[in-house]
Amino acid sequence: MSRRTRPASAPGPSRPTVSVCRGCCCGTPKIPGVDHAGQLAQLRGSLDGSATVRAVECLDACEHGNVIVVQPSAEGRRAGGRPVWLGLVNDPDALTDITAWARDGGPGLADPPEILELYVFTPSRRVREGLEGSGKS
Repeated sequence: MSRRTRPASAPGPSRPTVSVCRGCCCGTPKIPGVDHAGQLAQLRGSLDGSATVRAVECLDACEHGNVIVVQPSAEGRRAGGRPVWLGLVNDPDALTDITAWARDGGPGLADPPEILELYVFTPSRRVREGLEGSGKS
């Protein structure tokens, strides 16, 4: 078996990751009056090229649904940024604020709009470790 040397790929730009819970409660009719598919599509369209947006399974913080976690880029993490958990993100204006913050660099690189403080919550350590320890952070 021959071994080929893989060409070194240039690292892409460091980007924050926006994880959108789409598990047992978030993203379902259990949270009425929200266009869940539209929410995800809006984030993906608005953040194309400036942040990675991904739908994830249940983040086990159902009492805060819809949950979005904004995770720092590598550069943001080096600057001290940590994942920010946002709950009850059921308002289109909140998505606009999250988008603006992620475009500006996200945790560690940009201050979030003050209004997002109303959405911030701290999940249990077990839940945080589940997201961060599984390589999803």
